[in-house]
Amino acid sequence: MTAGAEQGESPLRPEHFWRHDNAPDAEFYVEPRLVTHIDDAAIAAAGAFYGRVLPAGGRILDLMTSWVSHLPDASVYAGVTGLGMNAEELAANPQLDEWVVHDLNANPVLPWPDNAFAAAIVTVSVQYLTRPAEVFAEVGRVLQPGGPFVVTYSNRCFPTKAVAAWQMLDDRGHADLIGMYFALSGAFGPVRAYDLSPNPGRSDPLFAVVAHAEKGPGEKDKTAEG
Repeated sequence: MTAGAEQGESPLRPEHFWRHDNAPDAEFYVEPRLVTHIDDAAIAAAGAFYGRVLPAGGRILDLMTSWVSHLPDASVYAGVTGLGMNAEELAANPQLDEWVVHDLNANPVLPWPDNAFAAAIVTVSVQYLTRPAEVFAEVGRVLQPGGPFVVTYSNRCFPTKAVAAWQMLDDRGHADLIGMYFALSGAFGPVRAYDLSPNPGRSDPLFAVVAHAEKGPGEKDKTAEG
């Protein structure tokens, strides 16, 4: 973890979130893209990992999703809520029982109450966030205390939309950057990183960074007052 990455002491600057295409994201995502962004082996590895770490019987929040959620079997959860940028993609996702079109870069505030979800995931999309600490703080708010937030990533992206900080780093650096997002949010406990790559050198790599929501609503304020 990068030193000095406590909440409110970010070493990240606006230029770290510069993108080749800084036009509104709604313009980029207006056309549906019903494609997968990692190969079949990496998709299977993501599903297997989610199956191990997500709580069965809980409600799952799938952030920055589209027509595939990569969950092993949505029926083992109380429900899956999706947030994405294209209505046609979201409507085509058979694992979602509800969804909302929402641009996190324009508005990082999530449209759900505190403690609404047992777990949250972001699959190969975190590189597009321009306000990640705010988004991660919101994920911590809507998670039940102890709920995992699982961020998986690979080596693919839309290069015009991935932020500069992401494009400057290697796979290990990406894990550190996501860990910094967790730390800066002030909403999570210790961070763990995993190499889930199913066939190194023969299929897409896959990595995960995971932390658990540390405080319930209002606890942070009570601690500060004390």
